[in-house]
Amino acid sequence: MGLKALFHRIDHEMQEETQHADALLRRILFLEGDPDMRPEAFTAGKTVEEMLQRDLEVEYAVRAPLAKGMALCEQHGDYVSREILLAQLKDTEEDHAHWLEQQLGLIKRLGIELYLTSKLDGEPTAR
Repeated sequence: MGLKALFHRIDHEMQEETQHADALLRRILFLEGDPDMRPEAFTAGKTVEEMLQRDLEVEYAVRAPLAKGMALCEQHGDYVSREILLAQLKDTEEDHAHWLEQQLGLIKRLGIELYLTSKLDGEPTAR
């Protein structure tokens, strides 16, 4: 669709999520655990707005399990795992969810056509 700016940001998010998963998997394997790699059911959006909304719903859904995992780590004195989960929680709340909320707000204020026009060109950025 030529939405290069949007692609670069979503690709950045995907890379971060991959790094988070890698950190968790490494930690689970280090602790001689058996990671459950089965994906959860997910219905992809058909429009850009639906895709962003569904992504935001996933970000909201992971908050509680991350906090619960951190509490469990504290209970067992596993502060290394807690730090991994804390980094993911911060990324979820301060970066991913915040950015998605901004994008959906822009769509509401600008309309989808102007929003998509603003995402046509763009160089890769760190954030």
